[in-house]
Amino acid sequence: MTSRQVFTSRLRGRPLLDSDGLTIGRVRDVVILPASGHEPPRALGLVVTLQRRRIFVNLNGIAEISIDGAHLSGGNVDLDRFTRRAGEMLASELYGKQTEGGTVADVAIVPGEQRRVGWEVSALAVAHGHGLRHRRTTVVPWDKHPELFRGGPQADQLTSLRELQPADLAAAVEGMSPSRRSQLAAALDDEELADLLEEMPEQDQIRLLDGLELERSADVVEEMQPDDAADLLAEMPTEQRERLLTAMEAVPAADLRRLLLYDATTAGGLMTSQPLIVTPDVSVAEVLARVRDPDMPVTSAVQVYVCEPPIITPTGRYLGIVGFQRLLRRAPATKVGDCVQSSVFVRPDLKEHELAARLAAYNLVSVAVCDDDGRLLGAVTVDDVLDHLLPPGWRRTGG
Repeated sequence: MTSRQVFTSRLRGRPLLDSDGLTIGRVRDVVILPASGHEPPRALGLVVTLQRRRIFVNLNGIAEISIDGAHLSGGNVDLDRFTRRAGEMLASELYGKQTEGGTVADVAIVPGEQRRVGWEVSALAVAHGHGLRHRRTTVVPWDKHPELFRGGPQADQLTSLRELQPADLAAAVEGMSPSRRSQLAAALDDEELADLLEEMPEQDQIRLLDGLELERSADVVEEMQPDDAADLLAEMPTEQRERLLTAMEAVPAADLRRLLLYDATTAGGLMTSQPLIVTPDVSVAEVLARVRDPDMPVTSAVQVYVCEPPIITPTGRYLGIVGFQRLLRRAPATKVGDCVQSSVFVRPDLKEHELAARLAAYNLVSVAVCDDDGRLLGAVTVDDVLDHLLPPGWRRTGG
């Protein structure tokens, strides 16, 4: 067992703390996804009571769990009411379960070391004997009693699907019936569903969203990368697109409306409006900390865009890019403005074939898109260009 192991019953009633150490809620339970094959069950997140409302807080957003409580890595939480999805169980439901060795008294979780995401169940505390005087407790690995984490054939299948990489899950979804797709969409959280949609053709994305309530559709689209979300919205009928944009938060909706102004076959239509942007006075150490964020897409972490304030697109004057490998070679206290490698950029009306040629000519993995005033509007990555230049249906045929 590891010193980082946390017993879930001891979390109950502990505070959920923001990045400043202020209490914003109280932990009530831990959400667990049953085991898939021989892999440990995943601990997905915490059920937290916040002003009489029960919400879900993803464990990937928790920086530390200590005697003081659960510490958020950032200040934002989703305030939607907690709704258990298909196949999920609560740690508290396992307390009191009978096993061959005794009664389950507690469930332990630990940060996963070799898994793609988050935390996992590591052990069970099992009580033996009857009465307080004869009762003793031993801690055993979770797989000593794997039957506790089985949810039935349908739940097991959904669990297996949730464990797939988004591209593989998209291939599996293609052959599903509409009702099965709806079950899967209900089992996935918003971020997982957004990752899946990004790997599907736009028309399949629209069909999947049609089966969701408008509010959840809006939440899922907000979780998508802006360029992928804009591609999806561009394929929708005008009325459906407008309903969805109206249901979204004001800032992401405005961002997508701006992207939709550009032709889909130009740099403006292919760009993401949320690359990694910093001001020149930020230290190398701070930038590398942001690059290490597990929620940062790999293509966004490869290059950093240096701009004068503001850093929300459209930014202040664009100064250039810095590759993360160059940052690794510089002293942590160095200002990122002193590391700028190139100030190459393209205009938003540049056609996709010319854009591909520019990326190849300069050996770029992404390129800045700037307006006539030299402000950064966004960035286009190689994978976005390839996605558009490859023939329709390439995801199904492998090219």
